[in-house]
Amino acid sequence: MKLAFSTNAYLRVPFADAVRRIASIGYSGVEIMADVPHAWPAYILPEQVFALRQAVDNNGLEISNVNAFMMHAVNDPRQKYWHPSWIEPDPHYRRLRVRHTIAALELAKMLGAPCITTEPGGPLEPGTSWQVGLDLFVEELKPVIEKADNLGILLLIEPEPDLLIETAEQFEELMTRIESPAVALNFDVGHFYCVGDDPPATLHRLRRFIRHIHLEDIAGTRVHAHMIPGDGAIDLPATLAAIREIDYRGWVTIELYPYAADPDMAAKTAYDRVQGMLDAPCPDGKMG
Repeated sequence: MKLAFSTNAYLRVPFADAVRRIASIGYSGVEIMADVPHAWPAYILPEQVFALRQAVDNNGLEISNVNAFMMHAVNDPRQKYWHPSWIEPDPHYRRLRVRHTIAALELAKMLGAPCITTEPGGPLEPGTSWQVGLDLFVEELKPVIEKADNLGILLLIEPEPDLLIETAEQFEELMTRIESPAVALNFDVGHFYCVGDDPPATLHRLRRFIRHIHLEDIAGTRVHAHMIPGDGAIDLPATLAAIREIDYRGWVTIELYPYAADPDMAAKTAYDRVQGMLDAPCPDGKMG
């Protein structure tokens, strides 16, 4: 597996500085936020896209993913991470999410990135059934899936606590409604832990859908708050072993956006700990 770090911990510094610092720690990949201040797709110019790609190349990195989940630029007062969602009651507001995701796919194509990630529907409105929310989510996804198919970019849905798709079972039901091979799973280890899905077992269960992985730790309370790997309660050695067991060879992106005050510390501590777990001998005597 290949380790990357997300720039959502580095939103207080210029993108070129962020990738330089990420590369100096030892990561081989970087996840780019399709958001302000680095790469808001709606207004990004071709020369800015070129500068992003040049910064990545100059530091010997690859792009693991373009993260289109958060929309800080819209600055919705309800929740800057989740809104506007795919299942807003107002159709005009839903269009913002659709247009943003299509623009993120186009940005990924220009950058040479393999995939983008998006939210799993959004929070259900009070009084709305889960099935009605799922129907709306699938309908709103249709033009975005068509765009992903045409561009050859993967559209990865990321289950999250308190949003429409939280669990492995719910994700599997969603995928029975989608036929395109362009749609797959961003497996966020901490998110599944929060909702009670054991990460190693769930990696095996959803292996056929996984195209990218987010890694962080979570406290034993299972409250959704990203922590540096090793600071929480997730059995990370078992989780990393499961990733090897399913023969996943793609990117594992460490996502630590709560550490914007000291992203270098978070990135380095995470890298050293995770790489140490990967290098530790396996029970059969082989290296991880």
